[in-house]
Amino acid sequence: MTLTLRQISLLVALLLTGLIAGCARQSPEARAAGEVFDPHEEVNRSIHGFNLSVDRAIFRPASSGYVSVVPPEIVTSFGLFAENLSMPGQAVNALLQGDLPKTGLALSRLLINTVLGMGGLFDPASDFSIPRVDTNFGETLHVWGFGEGAYVEIPLYGPSTTRDAVGVFADFFTNPITFAKQNPADNIGVYAEIVRRMGDRGNYSATIDSILYESADSYAQARLIYLQNRRFELGEVSEIAEIDPFELDTEGF
Repeated sequence: MTLTLRQISLLVALLLTGLIAGCARQSPEARAAGEVFDPHEEVNRSIHGFNLSVDRAIFRPASSGYVSVVPPEIVTSFGLFAENLSMPGQAVNALLQGDLPKTGLALSRLLINTVLGMGGLFDPASDFSIPRVDTNFGETLHVWGFGEGAYVEIPLYGPSTTRDAVGVFADFFTNPITFAKQNPADNIGVYAEIVRRMGDRGNYSATIDSILYESADSYAQARLIYLQNRRFELGEVSEIAEIDPFELDTEGF
């Protein structure tokens, strides 16, 4: 029954990808020119405003308090724990991508850090020179030939694309921990990821605040940074033809 649910979830993700990609497509010429494809900008900006409000009122102060009170070593350990919980799903995605070496690395890190790293709170795998693995279902869809689709901003999550948004949903179902009957706590992976994101938000608050609260257009700046980083991660090195919102008009000074 679990396998059937997983297969259905993957099928739904693929169907959603095809449906969304079919509704709005960027022309090959515009894509080659590095133009941003954001046909839902008005809706996206509304969601961005909501996300900013949540960050300002809840997430930023909570994250700042978290890294101020909790020792840095513990913050790092909680982040490593969340990373370790993601390894089964990353192994599945690497396998779906046909990347057996990456699958082996993910499983090796999971085994070593779980057994020798107190469930993943420490990272002895890196001490053994086993490189980190960082993949997801969005990358799997990329390997399978799905285009990135339109830019979207997800409530309470942030910048994404239609392909990666489907990947966020699918990653929940491609991680075997989701279906494990002996989890120490329900939704432990979700809670661990929230804590990890709080640590990142607190540790990199100056950089994140400069993007969200100090740039001329935080929406455009976040979009530009996300798309550039994501395309670089996937081996797409085309430049994005967009004005940097940090550039101020100095004419007249």
